Amino acid sequence: MSKEPLFTPEGQIRPDVTFTQLAEFVWFAETGTARPHPGPLPVGEGEKRSPLLGVHEGRAIYLLYNGILKDRTPDGGNVLTPAVVALLPPFDGPKVIYAAANRLGARAAREGIVFKQTPYALEV
Repeated sequence: MSKEPLFTPEGQIRPDVTFTQLAEFVWFAETGTARPHPGPLPVGEGEKRSPLLGVHEGRAIYLLYNGILKDRTPDGGNVLTPAVVALLPPFDGPKVIYAAANRLGARAAREGIVFKQTPYALEV
């Protein structure tokens, strides 16, 4: 975890915050528990990241942040769109998705998605 606050005094996510740092914060905010970490990776593979942070009490928790889906455009991987939903690791059950914006409208509720806008849904 970062020794510096993840948020600016104005409540925005600091530009140098990594996906992993924010993922740990989101997981704790959503579950009240420390985020489980996968085992060690083979040498040279680097950090494996997924927008699916894990499943807690039957809910899948996702974070779309900092190009996790390799697309940093406003209409891309940090915004919940039909194209982004198609790229998410599947989960058959309720989903909580943290993202910059939601362009799914009523479809989100029909698909069991609870949208939480970052950084506003995170208490800082």
